Amino acid sequence: MASGTQTLKNYINNEYVAAQGEGTLELQSPVTEEVIAISPISNEADVNAAVAAAKEAFKTWRRTTPSERQACLLKLADALEGHGREIAEIQSRETGQLIAMVESEECGVGADQLRFFAGAARVLNGLSQGEYMEGHTSSIRREPIGVIGQVTPWNYPLMMAIWKLGPALAAGNTVVIKPSDTTPSSTLKFVELIGEIFPKGVVNVVLGDASTGATLVAHPDVAMVAITGSVPAGRAVGKSAGENLKRSHLELGGKAPVVVFEDADLQAAAEGIAAAGFFNGGQDCTAATRVLVQDSVQEEFTKLLVAEAEKLRPGAPDDEDAFYGALNNARHFAKVIEILENLPDYATIATGGKRVGDKGFFLAPTIITGLKQSDRPIQEESFGPILTVQPFADADQALEYSNDVSYGLASSVWTNNHKIAERFSRELEFGCVWINCHIPLVGEMPHGGFKDSGYGKDLSMFGFEEYTRIKHVMSAH
Repeated sequence: MASGTQTLKNYINNEYVAAQGEGTLELQSPVTEEVIAISPISNEADVNAAVAAAKEAFKTWRRTTPSERQACLLKLADALEGHGREIAEIQSRETGQLIAMVESEECGVGADQLRFFAGAARVLNGLSQGEYMEGHTSSIRREPIGVIGQVTPWNYPLMMAIWKLGPALAAGNTVVIKPSDTTPSSTLKFVELIGEIFPKGVVNVVLGDASTGATLVAHPDVAMVAITGSVPAGRAVGKSAGENLKRSHLELGGKAPVVVFEDADLQAAAEGIAAAGFFNGGQDCTAATRVLVQDSVQEEFTKLLVAEAEKLRPGAPDDEDAFYGALNNARHFAKVIEILENLPDYATIATGGKRVGDKGFFLAPTIITGLKQSDRPIQEESFGPILTVQPFADADQALEYSNDVSYGLASSVWTNNHKIAERFSRELEFGCVWINCHIPLVGEMPHGGFKDSGYGKDLSMFGFEEYTRIKHVMSAH
């Protein structure tokens, strides 16, 4: 263990508190592989303390006006921008991400998303008050739910915290959030900023592992749980929430099909798909992972895609010429390497497929051809810088292959044929369909999937309304 290794604490009632749980976790740099911090494994007593703080804060926070909540969120957005570089550096130590990317795409874009939710707080939708039965007047109240338990992942720690906290706070809820066990520090810093603006106990952080998350999800005073994570984690959360009849919001994995027709601008498609597939090292549930190319242009397009991939490389967080950083942790890196080492004999690695350097969890941009639809790299999420390329004969086969996975989060179609684009926007079974692009997100539009990708929406008014409950009030004249 390096000298001066930081020991992390929970954040409860707007102050740092040592965890009561005796277990600890070593946080490892994905760049140097050195231990950089020690994090507690919070136990039931820690979760109880955090939930109690949130429950007490809810008594008053729920009664704040939309304009008051908006003012707090706008101040938070400004504070996030002011501390953007600091937070990016903190996060990159634990994630291996590029500092510049975190500063712009998580801090900068995250501030914009906070401002969206600040505005959304004041424009909640509902039926107009009126007489829907003679002699009675009905109205709708849209209320906060209560204490929200939230669990966030390691691929975009700050961004996912913002997606969860923004709408929950805008709607008048209070929160206990458990960040990923490998990347908690940027969430702690962000919630520290929240503590300087919001009342005591509105947002609390408990650190720990899966057992901590399970304790939070099962807590009787947690009214709703929201998670971004793996399918197995989502199933566990959904089961626990169902047993306790509490609401759940699950944003899980993806295996995005990217359908390229012969009439598409192949060069533009190759550039866009390579960027969307390798961004953040492919550690993105919306990443362009399964490239389906019309067989008449498969050979030409594969060469273009390989050429684009070979222009990109991973690098250290401060490497200004790198396109992405290290994979997040040793266990995940080993899983991605294992996928590559166990490809079927008929598969071909067109480029990449190898570790970069002898220290840190760096993997070259990788493109695989020759796989069958039933093969594991087609069906399962690798969550690494790996793209597969498959041919298709016609639109029917492209749709069949696209929808023939258990996931349903993101997809794209690349064509200049309006009729084909319209058909695929209808028939692709994914929560988002991009046309001649892949991966852009905006705060005004929803993000969320179908099937094993979970249910519920992040971002947009749809995401905001997830954190409210509906009450009908009827008064006799």
